[in-house]
Amino acid sequence: MYQSDPDIQLRDIAIQDADLSTAVDEPVRAMILDMLADEPMTAGDVDAELTSRGIDRTENTVRHHINTLRDAGLVEVVRYEEGRGGTSKYYGATTMLLSYTLPEDADDEIDELVEAARPEVEALLETLTDEYADTIDDIVAAMEPCAHCRTQKYESYVLLTVLRRAFARAR
Repeated sequence: MYQSDPDIQLRDIAIQDADLSTAVDEPVRAMILDMLADEPMTAGDVDAELTSRGIDRTENTVRHHINTLRDAGLVEVVRYEEGRGGTSKYYGATTMLLSYTLPEDADDEIDELVEAARPEVEALLETLTDEYADTIDDIVAAMEPCAHCRTQKYESYVLLTVLRRAFARAR
């Protein structure tokens, strides 16, 4: 009979956001999001860049993909430009999608970096949970967990969202 190792430790946290997953389930959308994270572009610019990468879509399809990303809050209009008898919308990404795999032999180096950062992260988490407990509780309550789901890691999700967004703004 198999028994789990009681000494096994949590090594990482994977986040699956339903809106993000649905919006980027089409590989072209993930590519568009990546392109818009580099620089604001019009739908025509995105279409031209996709074509240069060998992806053949109509500009209307590209607009549909951009609108799907916009509706999920991953892309927004960053500026309008008048010209050629019309207005061009420039879109920019509000979220960076990272989808990589670390090399298998990087574990020791990553663990060293984790241990270097751990004391400061622990102190930061303690500060957030002490000073913002009511705010965190309000956000968790607004997530509308059912009685069964109350045991889920909602507070961890909120805190990790704070850390991810702080990281994004710091970068």
